[in-house]
Amino acid sequence: MAEATDIQQQRAIEAAQGYLMLDLPDAALRRLGIFADWEETPPAVEQLRGEAFRLKEDYERALQHFERVPDDSEKNLDLQMGKAWCFKRIGRLDKAIESMRAAYRGSPKVAIVLYNLACYFSLAGEKEEALSWLARAFRMDSSLRKLVPRETDFDPIRNDQDFIYLMQLSEPKETRKKT
Repeated sequence: MAEATDIQQQRAIEAAQGYLMLDLPDAALRRLGIFADWEETPPAVEQLRGEAFRLKEDYERALQHFERVPDDSEKNLDLQMGKAWCFKRIGRLDKAIESMRAAYRGSPKVAIVLYNLACYFSLAGEKEEALSWLARAFRMDSSLRKLVPRETDFDPIRNDQDFIYLMQLSEPKETRKKT
């Protein structure tokens, strides 16, 4: 097969991005097939492949592609969150937390990063860290509070008095119980 032109490569990347938005990872991977030599594959393509495999719930393979993206990518929030997502699902909470800390260093004002750190610390049994990150996330974006009731990551601390207190404190003032 002849080498793809720059225009063909750019179109393949854009098509793959579109397929991923439509939750069609196999179609995205087919379009990215024009990048045959992974040693010369652009980092953006490796990230897209990683995202496709993440969507396919093939977390080990997703991580193989995410890890090919240069490590100077702290500011690449999607990459760091994708890696954390995969690490969590293969039981590597330490690496998930490490990826989310990198995401925080690159995007300290993105509330969902803090929320995810709270989730991972809860799962890791580090209640104080979990509550600290969760409180900070709520201060940045109070709408995140509505995610907590369905968030199984908080199950390890859900019945803890400090967690319950934080949830009460974070209730909108008009809905708090009067004591």
